[in-house]
Amino acid sequence: MAGGEGGSDDLDVLLTLPDELRGAFKDPLGPIHTDANRLRTDLGEPVIAVGDVVTRHLTATGVRPDLAILDWVTEREALPESEKPDITGYGERIDVENPAAGLSAALLRALGPGIERGEKTVIVVDGEEDLATVPVLAVAPDGASVVYGQPGEGMVHVPVDSETRTYARELLAKMDGDDEAVQDALGGF
Repeated sequence: MAGGEGGSDDLDVLLTLPDELRGAFKDPLGPIHTDANRLRTDLGEPVIAVGDVVTRHLTATGVRPDLAILDWVTEREALPESEKPDITGYGERIDVENPAAGLSAALLRALGPGIERGEKTVIVVDGEEDLATVPVLAVAPDGASVVYGQPGEGMVHVPVDSETRTYARELLAKMDGDDEAVQDALGGF
């Protein structure tokens, strides 16, 4: 695992998304943007991008996210090489495994340090990164901008504040799994 910390519990799935909570993830958590150049003027610090297409659009406007979380897939289809975001120029690359509709210990442990590292970091997920938005919102600092893709609509920009963090932590608590292990993996709340 390049740049990551290995361990037998890395593949442990700490949370899974129950069917009754899937609807909570359909509505965007912030305004939807279709123009990355306009979005760029609204971004705070640090910028955290969840998703390949979002990262590619931000990078094309000259914004290299402080943390980018990618899985080389969009809308359940593998991205052709020509559509993958450029990950050169990141100071650290962390490779993790994460299942669909779940959050693994490895992914959660990579998020906090990825945000706090002080150098541009990319997390490359073998599996699915879609749910990473929620724990990122739970630990990102005030003033951060989290940007993720809303399939078929555009890029959702979520400015982080205490209200956003509380909402994200409540969503995590509603998921099936070990809340205490999640908090430990994220470095505590």
